[in-house]
Amino acid sequence: MVSAAAQAGVVAACVVLFVPMGLAGWHLSRNKVLFFSGALFISLAVGVHLSPYLPSLPHLASSFLLPHPGAASASASSGSSCVPFLHHVSWSDAAGARDDGSRGGKARAWSWPPSLASACGFARLSRDDASLLLNGSWVMVAGDSQARLLVLALLRLLLDPAAAAAAEPELFRRHSDFRAAVPARGISVDFVWAPFESNLTRLLRDDLRLAPRLPDVLVLGSGLWHMLHVTDAASYGDSLASFAGAAKSLRSQLPVPPPHMFWLGLPHIVNHMLNTDAKRAHMNGTMLHAYDREVDRRGVLRGDGGPFLLLDVGKLTQGCGQQCTADGMHYDGDVYDAVLHIMLNALVIESQQRI
Repeated sequence: MVSAAAQAGVVAACVVLFVPMGLAGWHLSRNKVLFFSGALFISLAVGVHLSPYLPSLPHLASSFLLPHPGAASASASSGSSCVPFLHHVSWSDAAGARDDGSRGGKARAWSWPPSLASACGFARLSRDDASLLLNGSWVMVAGDSQARLLVLALLRLLLDPAAAAAAEPELFRRHSDFRAAVPARGISVDFVWAPFESNLTRLLRDDLRLAPRLPDVLVLGSGLWHMLHVTDAASYGDSLASFAGAAKSLRSQLPVPPPHMFWLGLPHIVNHMLNTDAKRAHMNGTMLHAYDREVDRRGVLRGDGGPFLLLDVGKLTQGCGQQCTADGMHYDGDVYDAVLHIMLNALVIESQQRI
């Protein structure tokens, strides 16, 4: 028979679980990423309350709620201190041939160092994990071909292989938008073709500002087209300043938690592998460095007072190496898979911080 103390512990745990969730229900319903992380955090708190009375219950809860290794330590650790280490991944040659439709050559594999993954709870999410994290969410990715490749990685994670393959022709229609859904989880994914910074500014200032709701996750990035067709870092920086102003204005008008916002950085450029004379003339390491410097100082990224967390594609593409690209600027699926999982782990951390 359960003792009076155990019964009191159960009652206290139920209060901890249901009262805050009921009071926060309206707000959480607007942000399902936040709901997932909030439920995870509160469930862990229940386990802590019950552990003195029913030692087996925390183990049961963790086995049910934490489907990937390290999630418990991620929720318990100081998430903000782990964010700077999200891009600290290692690359190695992988056994076997590529099976993702990417370019030839030996496959590459990425991973977080075991000590870092253990300390911060970083983990690759399975399809079920990612679907649960993004349950009911609207994910919008806007930009150029780099953004499109990130959407492809997301679809390959959320959908079964046949469905993901069937979506690719529509996703890669030249210079066009794309929309997909995961009906079983209520997840919507939008790709918006926006190769110039002015396109992104218009998206924020006109389209999203007037929309009845905002995306739960917003990933934006551009620069390659500007580098090729304008080739002026100062002009790029001025465009970024206007874009950053539009992003801050959008966030300031929101009565509910703003979208999780990410900036998709520029890839490492391998000049001699570029496939046109114009690209080889205008796109090189010196110009790339100048463009990256403008991103760092124009109020886009959080370190400079901006709202966006950087997804450092440049660092990841350098790590994967030249064998991961056939044209010097677009890389194999392994790179965008790493970008995606860094973003998803950042979402878990950010959502916990919003509770």
